[in-house]
Amino acid sequence: MTSASESEIVAAVGAWLVENYLWDRDGFTLGEHDSMTEHKVLDSLGVLNLITFLEQKFSISVGETDVHPDNLDSLRKIAAFVLRKRG
Repeated sequence: MTSASESEIVAAVGAWLVENYLWDRDGFTLGEHDSMTEHKVLDSLGVLNLITFLEQKFSISVGETDVHPDNLDSLRKIAAFVLRKRG
């Protein structure tokens, strides 16, 4: 998925999170602007797995300084981050 729109990125990341981290949380839906930190969606290993997913799925490189809640704390923040990284 090299030229995805913001909504396509949100959908892809959301589906990945459900498949890998939210499958056992009945009744919980992560909104596009919901904080993953507040909802305890990912632990530190989960963040590393998310970064690997983003790098592989969207052909971007995530640097150490990129790993920040401003970039990775919600589906919309992730989508905006991916779009910025792809320029």
